[in-house]
Amino acid sequence: METTREVWMRGPVAGIPPLLQPVAHALLQAREEVDAMMPGFPDELLWEKPEGVASVGFHLQHLSGVLDRLFTYARGEALDEGQLFALSMEGRPSSSVSQLVARFDRQVDLALSQLRATDSATLLEPRGIGRAQIPTNVIGLLVHAAEHTQRHLGQLLVTVKFLKTL
Repeated sequence: METTREVWMRGPVAGIPPLLQPVAHALLQAREEVDAMMPGFPDELLWEKPEGVASVGFHLQHLSGVLDRLFTYARGEALDEGQLFALSMEGRPSSSVSQLVARFDRQVDLALSQLRATDSATLLEPRGIGRAQIPTNVIGLLVHAAEHTQRHLGQLLVTVKFLKTL
């Protein structure tokens, strides 16, 4: 059955340029796993930091925030005041589980839309990160966004499973 396969094994994502398929696959996989693991997770455990690790709430905020920021840099834009404020608020209690999951789902949709609109000829165009304008390029930002999302997804999975055993 196709839906039991990981996203990357299901074939190309419609409208995504071939070189950006792995980015789309990673983001869709992350969304599916977040959507599968979070129903029923209690809001009262959202900001717990078991053994001092980052909270489930932080990971959910960060998953959305990092996609927003890295895709902004990939467009060649600077972060706006709202994005800087959201960054400063990561890790601070806000919202419910369902609101944070919905925000991540929307951010994945926005990322996929941007991937569909990305011309493969621009992938090696230089881009700068942050105020220091750390040098990278479009594909470097998009791949890092996918990789970073997967990294935090793994941490989120472990923290959720641990907290559910308490």
